[in-house]
Amino acid sequence: MSAESLLADAPWLTAGGTARVLQLLNTDGEEARVVGGAVRNALLKLPPGDMDIATTALPEEVMRRAKSAGIKSVPTGIDHGTITLVIDGHPYEVTTLREDTETFGRKATVAFGRDWVRDAERRDFTMNGLSVDATGVVHDYVGGLADVAARRVRFIGDPDQRIAEDYLRILRFFRIHAAFGEGEPDRDGYLACIRGRAGLASLSAERVRMEMLKLLVANGAAAAALAMADSGLLQALIGGVAYTGPLATIVAIERELGVKADATRRLAALTVAVTEDAKRVATRLRLSNAEAKALDSMGHRWWRFESKDDASARRLVYRLGPERYHDRVLLAWARLGGDVTSQRWRELAELPQRWTAPKFPLKAADFIARGMAEGPALGHVLTLAEDAWLAADFPLDEAALAAIADQAVARVSRDRRH
Repeated sequence: MSAESLLADAPWLTAGGTARVLQLLNTDGEEARVVGGAVRNALLKLPPGDMDIATTALPEEVMRRAKSAGIKSVPTGIDHGTITLVIDGHPYEVTTLREDTETFGRKATVAFGRDWVRDAERRDFTMNGLSVDATGVVHDYVGGLADVAARRVRFIGDPDQRIAEDYLRILRFFRIHAAFGEGEPDRDGYLACIRGRAGLASLSAERVRMEMLKLLVANGAAAAALAMADSGLLQALIGGVAYTGPLATIVAIERELGVKADATRRLAALTVAVTEDAKRVATRLRLSNAEAKALDSMGHRWWRFESKDDASARRLVYRLGPERYHDRVLLAWARLGGDVTSQRWRELAELPQRWTAPKFPLKAADFIARGMAEGPALGHVLTLAEDAWLAADFPLDEAALAAIADQAVARVSRDRRH
């Protein structure tokens, strides 16, 4: 074991809800520490994120102490030793130390314990096996401090065994590396992921979706996706071709434009060439309705941007709305443009920032006044007029609008006669 006092000045250890939970549980022979990602992030000078707290106290004792202190407790996973304490509206997951007595994949038989070493050894990666006590002392039983310093993502113990315990750890290996690692993935871990890839078929689509979307917004998403594709892992997850080149390009475009990384947009760059791809990926990963619609919109005729002039681009902003337009043009840029510094592509991408589409000014009343009766024909004439208004580049003067309305009515009347 090694221990270093590295986080004594971390504000979340000395004040706020975390400090209050630690104080609550660090009495009468019990101990509590912050574990996992919050410790890793703090050492890397990143926001701590979710606060996970481990304790020697049994779940019932945690709830008893919370009640005595006037803190709300929720038995969110009491069978696995997890109680969520709610302080000032913020949740703090508190889990009793555990050790595996029998292992059957994700259905391991777990016993509560008091051994910090064994609790650390059952976790996934060394940099996630660290814990910090209320005084700021970081406890390392698995070599996590050295791996954090080297930004190396390494399985604790035998990689094959860790993966067999939960095949989602294959995805987590690449996701954690993309977010916090540097250089090539750890070779032993990488080869273990390849050996265990058949286990990916046992994972629920919801769990795969969650990890994939997190991976795609990480700083190293493009390199991680390429490593997964090279090993055959990515194709097994998405059920089709992986376009790692466009993903790398869209990441570079986002950085060039200074826009926030978007998981769905990056997923489209990686997986979608046509709308059929969007439907397959949405089904395979059980995407939300909003994510599925966004993917489908990006995949719809993106290649037409190759010949877009300003007028046709404005019409597309009107039809799609600024957000959907922006996503589609970035996908087209990644697939067709190549040059992330292209001024023409930048102008197309930033069009919604310079120009706001006006609302179609003609109403049903304008056509009723011209003798149209309510019914299907009225809807048809409105559509014809709107198309003509777009083709004329959004005129707003009364004479132009009157001419568009008259022509639409005349056309519908002519069609009805024939």
